[in-house]
Parts: sequence; structure tokens; C-alpha cells
Amino acid sequence: MAGDHVEVHVVESKGVWDDKIQSAKNQGKIIVVDFTATWCGPCRVMSPIFVELSKKYTNLIFLKVDVDEVADVTSEWDIRAMPTFLFIKDGKQIDKIVGANKEELDKKVQQYASLVTA
Repeated sequence: MAGDHVEVHVVESKGVWDDKIQSAKNQGKIIVVDFTATWCGPCRVMSPIFVELSKKYTNLIFLKVDVDEVADVTSEWDIRAMPTFLFIKDGKQIDKIVGANKEELDKKVQQYASLVTA
């Protein structure tokens, strides 16, 4: 990967997921998760938008979960459609967007970023 700063962390296992959730809790940070799939057209459209948001709002933690690769996390959070974007604070879901809605995602990321200090 290019650069030292990774904006979007790809979650490849339940263990990595649990570590990220715990780390965010410890730091008092909000997580934004993109539940995606390689075969999902709308997911591919939203992916670069998600990356751009992660660069702009560095006080949030951005995670990407492939629903086919990390099925246990997908089922644990009851993800039924892709893309689904979850907002998580203190290990609990505080908001959710289902579908490729760029305006809604932008608005909610901005809203939650304003609640967290860098």
C-alpha cells in the first residue's frame, strides 16, 4: 500500500474486527463501517467516496468488511444488503445507512465527525 497513513482499514477476520471495536472504545472514537461485496455494483461506486470521506474526516475510524470473507461479523450485525454503512460508538450501533446513498453518507459522516475530537 502506498503511503504510511491508511485511511480505510480492511477487516479480514472476526479477531481484527474485535480489536478495532475495542481500540475505538478505548479512544472514544466513532467507527464508520462499509459492509461490501466484490460482486456488488453499487458497492464499487461507493468505495472511492468512502475512501475520500476517510481522508477528510480523520477523527473517525473507517473500516471495510467484505460480507463474503467475514461472514461471522456480517451476521452478528444483521447485514442483509450491500452496501450497508454502520456507525458504531462504544461497541454499539448508533446509525445505519442501507444502499448507495452518497448524500446521506456524506451528511452522517460529517455529523458524527463533529461530535469527536481528533
